[in-house]
Amino acid sequence: MKDFFKYMFATITGIIITTILLFLLFFGIIGAMVAKTDKTVDVKDNSLLIIKINQEIVDRASKNPMGGFDFMSFKPTSQLGLYDILKAIDNAAQDEKIRGIFIETESIPAGAGTLEEIRMALEKFKESGKFIISYSDVYGQKSYYLSSVSDKILLNPEGEIEWVGLRGEVMFYKDALKKLGIEAQIIRHGKFKSAIEPFILDKMSPENREQTLTYMGSIWNHWVDGISKARNIPVDELNKLADNLTIRNAKSAVEFGLIDSLIYKDQVIDMLKELTDTKPKKDINSVTLAQYIKVKPPVKHKGFIKDKIAVVYASGSIITGDGNEGSIASERFGRAIRNARRDSTVKAIVLRINSGGGSALASEVIWREVKLAKEVKPVIVSMGDVAASGGYYIAAPADYILANPTTITGSIGVFGMIPNFKEGMNKKLGITVDVVKTNKNADFGSVFRPLSAEERAIFQLGVEEIYSTFIGHVAEGRNITVEQVDEIGQGRVWSGVNAMDINLIDEFGGIQRAIEIAAERAGLENYRITELPKQADPFEAFVKQLTGGAKANILKNELGDNYKYIERLKNIATSKGIIARIPYDIELY
Repeated sequence: MKDFFKYMFATITGIIITTILLFLLFFGIIGAMVAKTDKTVDVKDNSLLIIKINQEIVDRASKNPMGGFDFMSFKPTSQLGLYDILKAIDNAAQDEKIRGIFIETESIPAGAGTLEEIRMALEKFKESGKFIISYSDVYGQKSYYLSSVSDKILLNPEGEIEWVGLRGEVMFYKDALKKLGIEAQIIRHGKFKSAIEPFILDKMSPENREQTLTYMGSIWNHWVDGISKARNIPVDELNKLADNLTIRNAKSAVEFGLIDSLIYKDQVIDMLKELTDTKPKKDINSVTLAQYIKVKPPVKHKGFIKDKIAVVYASGSIITGDGNEGSIASERFGRAIRNARRDSTVKAIVLRINSGGGSALASEVIWREVKLAKEVKPVIVSMGDVAASGGYYIAAPADYILANPTTITGSIGVFGMIPNFKEGMNKKLGITVDVVKTNKNADFGSVFRPLSAEERAIFQLGVEEIYSTFIGHVAEGRNITVEQVDEIGQGRVWSGVNAMDINLIDEFGGIQRAIEIAAERAGLENYRITELPKQADPFEAFVKQLTGGAKANILKNELGDNYKYIERLKNIATSKGIIARIPYDIELY
């Protein structure tokens, strides 16, 4: 027995020591990786800034060094912050050590609005007199539009370029729900409020097809116009090339002026060596965009700067409660705006919105805080890829609204949906549900029976009341009549170009322009930027990453781009009450 306890305690002690050593080893590896990412970047003379956008671009990158860590492959992945990218390109224009930019990207994991802001920054960079060269084996339409700003666009001799026009694909679930015995009970306001169509139709309604073609055509026309000016190719010719599938290979791309030269990568490197005065046998001095973001620009103003402009990032679905950094939670986000309003050192607020909407109640809570902030200091809205439905709801009270021509906005409308699982439960699974209630309507909203005519009427009344409130807020914020808002509302989605025509926005521009206007209205010359809401402490975020975040990352890595469907189902499942949301997550191909 004595030997038993001796070996048992020895085993326990060994397990504890081994666990501690593994724990220390793990955090040692993590620390080394973090230290590597924080390493100071030394930019050498005659350097090339390499832009290879193969990482997700978000408005605001996470400060958590392990935010994108892949626990399956044990490799770090990262996001790029749009504002960081724009500042880096702006700094490169003024940096004497940077000779030019080399763009090498096949596809860009970003929306049309984000793409537009990067392209505008590159156009401004060219004013410095420095060069931009693009090269790829394959150009998608997004990457070609971005690259069209370049001095030269180069392609592999056996490479490809996509030039066919834009398309939008919508998935419909009506027949699948019917087979499962599930009825989607819909109450909405607005003939264009088509967020519910996938649940009740098997194809687009005429109204939805009309609005989709309008905003998609507007975005395509903007891209074609930009490429036409950059490449000196008539707009009609570019459309004809797309309609006739003329650009079938690399040679045809050169023949019709979309590409300047067909050369191999080694020849591109030789060209870049000449442009950077690099000797043939030497390597080109270069710095990647992710590295250059970490380079601190020269300090323009010495001493402590007290005055601030608060940039408040609103990205994701609008939900009630505290939420997390991937959503616009009414409590967390409302608190951030309230703190900025009360902070005497914050002289203006820039509200950066990238959201297709969500809870109408949460949108109302945030709207109130934006309205209160506007009463004491300038509030400027910068719209990203999308600021529609609830996203426009929270933008409405601002002093000034900016969007990109390709931003998706509008969708001023609301809807509600209650599923009825009765048939599926009864006939498919053989499950029945009985109820005991103290009052006649105690089971109002139950998912185990259909709505009565009276209940549907009450639900419809609630939708109408919220829609009336919504268009009232827009009318007040934009200084137009409720009737005018209703005419352009009805849940209809618009592009930024359309939105300018109907007075939903004030100016075309990105987040940098929004900050400039905020400074002008606040009368500021010297100021610093503070970003809100405050991000979680890196260690706290890392611990969270080891639990729920790690599981999410595993799913993301396994499903890839298809993970978005899981996120959409989660948003639908957690949505409560009446919803102010765009028809579907809009992606252009």
